[in-house]
Formats: sequence, structure tokens, C-alpha cells
Amino acid sequence: MIRNLVLVSLLFISVNIITAQEKQAIIANIVKEVNTNSQLEKLAHELLDVVGPRLVGSPQMKNAHDWAVKKYSGWGMDARNEQWGTWRGWERGITHVDMVSPRVQSLEARQLAWSPSTGKKGVTAEVVILPEAKDSADFAQKIKSVKGKFVLISMPQPTGRPDENWEKWATEESFEKMKKDRDSLNDLFNEKMQQNGLGRRELPRALEAAGAEGIISSYWSRGFGVNKVFSAYTEDIPTIDVSLEDYGMLYRLAANGDKPELKIVAESQELGEVPTFNTIAEIKGSEKPDEYVILSAHFDSWDGATGATDNGTGTLVMMETMRILKKLYPNPKRTILVGHWGSEEQGLNGSRAFVKDHPEIVEGVQALFNQDNGTGRVENISGNGFLHAYDYIGRWLYEVPEEVTKHIETNFPGTPGRGGSDYASFVAAGVPAFNLSSLSWDYWNYTWHTNRDTYDKIVFDDVKNNVILTAVLAYMASEDEATTSREQIILPVNRRSGEQMTWPEARDATRKGGLDDED
Repeated sequence: MIRNLVLVSLLFISVNIITAQEKQAIIANIVKEVNTNSQLEKLAHELLDVVGPRLVGSPQMKNAHDWAVKKYSGWGMDARNEQWGTWRGWERGITHVDMVSPRVQSLEARQLAWSPSTGKKGVTAEVVILPEAKDSADFAQKIKSVKGKFVLISMPQPTGRPDENWEKWATEESFEKMKKDRDSLNDLFNEKMQQNGLGRRELPRALEAAGAEGIISSYWSRGFGVNKVFSAYTEDIPTIDVSLEDYGMLYRLAANGDKPELKIVAESQELGEVPTFNTIAEIKGSEKPDEYVILSAHFDSWDGATGATDNGTGTLVMMETMRILKKLYPNPKRTILVGHWGSEEQGLNGSRAFVKDHPEIVEGVQALFNQDNGTGRVENISGNGFLHAYDYIGRWLYEVPEEVTKHIETNFPGTPGRGGSDYASFVAAGVPAFNLSSLSWDYWNYTWHTNRDTYDKIVFDDVKNNVILTAVLAYMASEDEATTSREQIILPVNRRSGEQMTWPEARDATRKGGLDDED
């Protein structure tokens, strides 16, 4: 009897040693594959340079979905595009903006998303400053003067140098004076905008109704050569974003009575109502196929540039992770699923739709790992309000190489994320979902929703770091003998309202976007 117990014990120890050795071998091979056979630069070129920006409802967005399905299929995975709604279809064409008087100069400018077209011949008109008014009634009279004109609606910036440039080179007195003057100009401009009685959406439409030929804006992002580029609100006339430098020149010319004239050619095309998708790929689980480890990244972008860090890098991390896991870990215990979500930028729509449409998957999620905000190496992971998140996240992180984890701070149990990226759609449904938050690299000023979010801003060493992290976490989550706990913390009382805070509620997606005023 004793002999049999000894044999059983030795066998158990032997199995555990083999399992530990296999685990270490797979992790070592993951690191080796990332460092010696990375496909990140090739994938980045194909997605960002060839496919390009991925505005929801655009042909480029559909091209991206089809490209991803083809990639996953070529790696031996089941992949599909799942339609979850429709959107206003629109395609950006050639944009060319030239000042033709008082001299000739081509300007750095672009249409905003969903801006109406000028047609191939373009439109030529004088540029004027938005009329000043005492109140909304006065503005209703003065707005008549914009008929047949391009209208400047943004504040001209007094400096195109970011604050850190001033701080480095200016005297302290000069820097403080600049900030004071800028704040004063900003206050005056905001007061002027309030007096016309119209919001940021209503103003362009009112100018359009008054007969303006087009809207000229400039949304500086506090960095050299960087503007935020979002969407237009006009229905028939173009809305154009102009660089800080060229916008300031136009404003000064108009203010000084030099009557600048522009010729704008903006050949966008309306495509009607088009389907919109999520791309899903899977490595089927061998023991627990109805339990899931989900890799998550939104696929869409704004289209001022090519969406390299928002969210090309998150997309690349998840694609490369899936490629490596399929190669080195082709028979996972649990199903490993990747979701490339559409229309995150308009309100987490793709991921919200997936949560609503797939309760059977949501019920079986072991963990979800989401990557979004920029090119930097991951530096923070929060427990998102799941009481026992430390028990399993800590266990999995322990197996990640130290050269990766030494950069990471954790926050357990944390509080539930309510927005910002697609993990929040799953947290609201009670799923253990975690955002892999990365270092800034001046993300908010230089690449987030800007005209400079391009391939060259990617730091591939940091992206490789994130692939190693994500691949090991996915592997450990798949192999874990235990099922993760979904128990939630008791949320604190809101200090402002005095009421007990509640867990965020799951919301459905906007299933028909950009096709009416509400969207």
C-alpha cells in the first residue's frame, strides 16, 4: 500500500515537472519568436500604408476587415466578418486647398470626415472671419454677410510652439506672458461663441443655411504641425481643417482687410447606407471550447492620418499574438478568440454589439485583454473592480519575463472602467476584462486623432514587448485549471452626490450610424 502511494506521488510530481517544463518551453519560444521572427513591421506596412485609414463606413474599413480575415485564414485560423449594423458610407477623395489671392500658395488642409464634396471643379471664394454679435438675435442678422464666402470659425492661435518649447527657450517672464495672453484670447473667443447662441454642431449648419460656401476650422493639438481631425456637420458645403500656420495666415489677412481668396477642391463621395462589421478569428479550445480568452482591439480609426497608434498598434499586437499562439500553442485548453471591433471611435459600437449578440460567448469568458492607447510598452493593468482579479492576474503575470513586467504597475482590485476603450463594453456585462494601458509617447498631443498618426510614430521595440505580454497572459489564462471569479467589489459612495455608486450597465450599439441628426 505504501509502495503504491509512493509510486502515485512520484508520478504526480513527474507530471507536474513535465507540465512546468512545457510551460517554460512555450514561454521561451514565444519570446524567441517575437525577437527573431517578428511580422509586426510587415503587418504594419500592409495595414497602414496599403489599406490606410479605417473610418467606419468607408471602403478602406471594409478593405481592412477583408485583409484581416485573409491574414488569419492564411495562418490556419477560422476567421469571419460579422455584420452588426449599418453606417453612412463615405469615401475621402482628393483634397486640394490653394490661396489664390492676394498671392498664390498651396495650404496644408484636408476635409473633415463625412464632409460634402465640392465636385472636381471646386469652389473659389473670399475668406471671412465669423461675425461678432451682441447676442443670438444680432448674430441672426449679421450671419447674412457670410453668403458666398468661406468662414473661419476657430480661434487663431497666438503661437504654434508647444509649451515645452517655450519652457525650454523663453525667459520665465516671456513664457508666463504668452500663457496669460493666450488664456485671455481663449476667454474672449469663447465669450464670442456663446453670444451667437449656437453649439459646435449648430454653428456650421447655421452658416450653411445663411449661404456660406464652406467652413474653415483649425483644431490645434498643442504640438508642432499637429491638428485633431474629426467630422463635419454640414450637409451641402465642405468643411475643411487647415493647419495652425496656414489658418493663422488666413485669419490675419482677413482681419487686416486683405481679402484672401481660396480655391477648394474636395472630391469626397457619399456611398449611402453600408454594412459595418467586426472581424473575429479563433483558435478552438481542445478541452474547454466553450470557454474563451479574448484578445481585443478596435480596428477603426479617424482618417486625418492612417491610425497608426489609434489603434493600429493595438491591432498589430493582437494579430501577432494570434499568429504566434497558433504556431506555438495550436491546441489551447480554452478557445482563444480575437475581436477587431468596428466603430469604437463613435462609442464602442462594435464591441457593444458583440456583447449583445453573443451572450453564450460572454458567459464563457475566462478573461479579456484589450490594447488601445498608443505605441508605448504596457505600464499599467487595473483589476477593473473584480474583487479577486489579483489572484489570477498576479498568477499569470508571474510567468511573464521580468524584462516585460518590470515596467508594469498594477492596481487591484481597481474600479470598473466605464468607457475609453472596448474593454468597458465587457466590464459592463460582468466579464473579467482588462485594459493593457501603455506609456504615452506624447500620444494625446501628437497622434491621438491627429493628422500625424502614421507608421513612423510606431516604436516597434515597445510593440514587441506588448506582444510578449499579451501572448503569455493569453496562454496562462487558457491553461489555468481554475475558472476566474467574477465577484465585484462593493463600490463606494459618490462624494458629490452622496449616493452609492453602481456597476456600469451594458448598452447596445448604435446600429444605424451617421444617417440622422442624432448620430
